[in-house]
Amino acid sequence: MRVSPPALVRGPCDGGGVTSIITVGAALPSGKGQVPLTAAQPSAPPRGGIVVLHESREFGDSVIELIRSLAVEGWTVAAPHLFDRLPESVSSVFGDALFEDFDAAVAWLGESGIEPDRVGVLGFDEAGTAALLVAINRRIGAAVSVACRGIVEPLTPETPPLVDAVTRVQAPWLGLFGDHDPNIPAHHIARLREAAANAEAATLVVSYPGHEHRADEPQVQAERAFADARERIVDWFDSNLR
Repeated sequence: MRVSPPALVRGPCDGGGVTSIITVGAALPSGKGQVPLTAAQPSAPPRGGIVVLHESREFGDSVIELIRSLAVEGWTVAAPHLFDRLPESVSSVFGDALFEDFDAAVAWLGESGIEPDRVGVLGFDEAGTAALLVAINRRIGAAVSVACRGIVEPLTPETPPLVDAVTRVQAPWLGLFGDHDPNIPAHHIARLREAAANAEAATLVVSYPGHEHRADEPQVQAERAFADARERIVDWFDSNLR
C-alpha cells in the first residue's frame, strides 16, 4: 500500500512564508545534461537544505504540499525528478543514477551557500530506502526514511539489504515505521534497529504499535502517533542541520 506523504508544517515560521515552487535544471556531475528539480525556498534566509526523494514519475499535490511545508519551516527544498532520463519500463531508481541526481541537487543547493553538512534527505517507502542509501554513501547533515523497505531482502540487485548496510551510515539517520505494516515485518524492523545501533553516526528507529503502514499518515487511528512522527521528522532536521 502506497499513500501520500504528509505536510509537515507545525505552525508559522519566522520567515513568514515561502517563495513560489519552481522547476529548475541542475547540472549532472558527469557533465552529461541536467536533472529537473522541483524546488521551493523560504522567504527568509534558509536554515539549510532538504532533498526530497520521490518514488513516482509524477509530482502530485501531496508531494508539492510536502515541499511547500518544508520551505515554510525554513528550508530550501529540492526534489530531483529521478525518472527523467529513464525509460518508462523502469519503476525504481537506485545505483549510480540515484547518486548522480542527488549530487546534482546538493550542488544546486550549494549555489545558494548551503554546504553539504547542512543538507538533509527525506524519502518515503522505496524513496525512504533510497534516502538511507544516500546517507550511507554520502557525507551530508541528516537523513529521514519513512517505511523504507528492503531491510532483509534487497529491493533490487543494486541495493544491499539495509540490515547489512546501515552500520556504514555516515549521517544521523531517523527511521519511522508502523509495526503492523504488511510489507515490513516487525522482526525486520527490530533487526534494523539493532544493526543501526552499531553505526558510528547517530541513529534512531521508531516503530508505532498497531499501525499498518506509515505512522506519519493522518489516517491512522492514533492521532498522537501521527503528531509524534511529524514532530520527529522536523526535529531531526532541526537538531542536525546546523
